[in-house]
Amino acid sequence: MKGTQILITGGSDGIGLGLARRFVQAGATVLVTGRSQEKLDKAAAGLPGLLTLQNDISDPTEREKLAAITARQLPGLSMLINNAGIQRRVALADDHAPWSERQRELDILLSGPLHLTDLLLPLLLRVGRQPVIVNVTSGGAYIPQVFAPVYSACKAALHSYTEVLRYSLSHTACRVVELVPPAVQTGLGGAAAHGAPLEDFCEYVFSQLTSTDAIRIGYGPTANLDTVIAGQPAEVLFRQSAERNPVRFYEP
Repeated sequence: MKGTQILITGGSDGIGLGLARRFVQAGATVLVTGRSQEKLDKAAAGLPGLLTLQNDISDPTEREKLAAITARQLPGLSMLINNAGIQRRVALADDHAPWSERQRELDILLSGPLHLTDLLLPLLLRVGRQPVIVNVTSGGAYIPQVFAPVYSACKAALHSYTEVLRYSLSHTACRVVELVPPAVQTGLGGAAAHGAPLEDFCEYVFSQLTSTDAIRIGYGPTANLDTVIAGQPAEVLFRQSAERNPVRFYEP
């Protein structure tokens, strides 16, 4: 990992910081973003060498600012981890929040990674080594969580986008990974004590990212997500559909 330059959104705590710590300790240069300057300062104090930037991924102007700063600070960017997230735990029938609050969840979970990936792809594709894009979805992308309906819908959409992104980049060296966490002890949605131990999860994911060519990484209950539709693997059906509807690919 020495010399590798990595951007992790939502890296001030939880999964993002757990992965950042391992990459920094392996010799990589890592920039993490987050909304809370206090949390970023704490992360930097506990991990010498970590680069931090206060940034709101829900805001398109902030995303453009982040892309410009990344190009200056990490001109050899070779890994983007779209990890930033929130989870509103509220049933549909009970959700009377202002639409702006619900829109913010949509923007962080879906608009953010799609826009940032689009902004940074030219930078990623010009590096000498194999670039990697990691989109963090959820088990809720496959089995919707009734207590977090908007979160589940966004993660399902991000899963779909990731499949198409991988296909669209298949003529390049870029590796596109879907990271599918189960419940992890991160505090997401206010459930800090629920799920897989954070350090165990991050250690496994780090090894999969750095030592394998895996394109989907799950853990525990999300380790084997082989979707079957009408008796056929979803990946086979996707490939057949793509071949019937040819599109332009990204160029190397």
